[in-house]
Amino acid sequence: MIFLTVGTQFPFDRLIKTVDDFVGSNGLDEEICAQIGDSTYQPQNFKAVASLDKNLFDKYLRESSCIISHAGMGTITMALENGKPLLVMPRRKIYGEVVNDHQVAIAKKYEQLGHVLVAYETVDLPDKIKQLKSFVPHKREAQPKAVAKRIKGFIDKIADV
Repeated sequence: MIFLTVGTQFPFDRLIKTVDDFVGSNGLDEEICAQIGDSTYQPQNFKAVASLDKNLFDKYLRESSCIISHAGMGTITMALENGKPLLVMPRRKIYGEVVNDHQVAIAKKYEQLGHVLVAYETVDLPDKIKQLKSFVPHKREAQPKAVAKRIKGFIDKIADV
């Protein structure tokens, strides 16, 4: 099962419709279960609900073979913790989906680290969905020395003020 989630705070019709169109045109070898929040678009080619309680959300995430999502930190973190291949599409300011492009910045960083696949635009999504099944995310590892160095740099900077 592929788990599609767009969170619950904002609608994300662009992602849902593009995945629905892909499934309608190409089919998939497994079902999609989706949490679509307040989206106005209702998918025709997979089942979807507005929201899931936390236990059911966690169950879908754990039992999924892979995840398609917005570029929200909560979903990214949970996917990495569970070793799930994750394809994200960041919400974009230019489409009125968010007030700034913080999800683009998040997606770029996690893509550079090899943790996620990213479709920045709808035209990118079909190829990324095809890649998702074979994608193996790099494991996220704590880097306490790097964190300590950044904290020291910050403290040194404010000490000079």
